Amino acid sequence: MKYTIPIEIALPREKVVQLLEDPAHRPKWLRGLVSHEPLRGVDGQVGTESRVVFQSGQQSMECTETITRREPASLHGISADRVVYFAREIVADGMWSAAREQLTATGPESTLWVSENEYRFSGLMRVVAPFMRGAFIKQSRQHMQDFKAFSEHGTDIREAEG
Repeated sequence: MKYTIPIEIALPREKVVQLLEDPAHRPKWLRGLVSHEPLRGVDGQVGTESRVVFQSGQQSMECTETITRREPASLHGISADRVVYFAREIVADGMWSAAREQLTATGPESTLWVSENEYRFSGLMRVVAPFMRGAFIKQSRQHMQDFKAFSEHGTDIREAEG
């Protein structure tokens, strides 16, 4: 299963990247995040493996995230027309996914975030997942909208949920 979601954020690309990269901010916009802890490597760097746990109601999901691309490695001195790329693979029971993020400056105070997502399933999930495509898209869009609200207005989803 593959899908792509774009969202426009009313902030400069450098600020968007800074907020996305900062692990201290993740719980403020990544709905259901219980923990995100590097097992090997430095958070956000290519090759880093992290244990990630999400909770939704009574359902808990643990997965391993591996950063597979970060380009350029540093934003210092890069031109405004350069696209910033991040990619990660996530593995959980019955599921493998890849997320490829592109951040493009569309003006001095705006950024286009395009998220390309791919999922592969095994076992029971292989049978069930095609019927859940809409739920996967909805969840990805929700994470992006939550990030937009956090980055533009300081909205913390933990306060909104509580």
